Amino acid sequence: SAALARWRDIPDLVFISRYYDHPAYIEALATRIERYWAEHGRPDRLLCSFHGIPERYARAGDPYPEECRQTVRLLRSRLQLAESQIKLSFQSRFGREPWLQPYTDETLRAWGRQGLARADVVCPGFSADCLETLEEIAMENRDVFLTAGGGEYHYIPALNADDAHIACIKQIVSRYL
Repeated sequence: SAALARWRDIPDLVFISRYYDHPAYIEALATRIERYWAEHGRPDRLLCSFHGIPERYARAGDPYPEECRQTVRLLRSRLQLAESQIKLSFQSRFGREPWLQPYTDETLRAWGRQGLARADVVCPGFSADCLETLEEIAMENRDVFLTAGGGEYHYIPALNADDAHIACIKQIVSRYL
């Protein structure tokens, strides 16, 4: 912003704040999951884990929780899954105050105690893998599930540089060019 203050011809700035329900995004997610399942088989349940936020943010009007729920509803429809086959959860809470629930680790612990044969986890809110997806979800939460008595655990990688993801971003951005 300091650099822009010196410019005489300021370009238009457009922020794309949301694409949680964009058809190309849902298609990219579904395609990623279907490709993974074609190679590794299908789970008993798919967990869609999103980064959490404190509950007070949602009470104050933050639309994020409903956007996450809508993404999961659209993904469930696209993948033709029963409600019992796909669940939503929230990860990465810290501090003392309550965060959005259900919590990812507690969900996986419960599934493990139930003796679920296989759980797959995907993180739709992450466009690229990072420490949070690779360490917290792929490793730490895997241990939570297995230690609690669960069978197989699979982390489905984020969209990253997948062709479907690139096509999705291109489609979303091209409206503004």
